[in-house]
This record gives sequence, structure tokens and C-alpha cells, in this order.
Amino acid sequence: MSEERITTTENADGTTTTTRTVTTGEPASASRGSGGTILLVLVLLVAVGAGIWLFSQQSGAEIAKDNAIAGAANDVGDAAQQAGDAVQDVANEVTDGN
Repeated sequence: MSEERITTTENADGTTTTTRTVTTGEPASASRGSGGTILLVLVLLVAVGAGIWLFSQQSGAEIAKDNAIAGAANDVGDAAQQAGDAVQDVANEVTDGN
């Protein structure tokens, strides 16, 4: 890639000077920053890894909470069954006693 720049300067005595500059090759900004790009990619990979780890930890906490709620509901169901059985036993005693 080449770039041509023409600069015209007017001097104090009224004369003009024209300068033509031709630059060939890649600009300095194209080759600069390859190390920065690698560093940016590494930081991005670490951030993605940390995000995945946090999400998996949060999902594990949700699963543990859901399991605890299910266990408590199961215990309540068992207690209700026992209370129902006790009521049934009392009802049978009252009915058999008459």
C-alpha cells in the first residue's frame, strides 16, 4: 500500500514551495499491537472461564435449594400421612366401641 501526500507552503516573500511525500509499505499502526491483541484474547478467555464457573456454582446452589424444598415437602407429606393414620385409628376405636 502506498500513500502520497502533497503539501504546499506559502513563504513570507510570496513564493510557494510544494513538497511531495510518498510512503510505501504497511503503516506503522498495522504492525503495532499484536502483543496487545494476544493479551486481550487471554483476558477475554479468563473472563469467559470465570463466568462459566460462577454460573455453574449458582446452578449448583439452585439445585441444592430445590432439593431442600423437595425434602421438606416430602417430610410434610409424611407427617400428614401419620396424622391421617392416627385420626383413622381413633375413628376406628370410637366406632368399634359403640
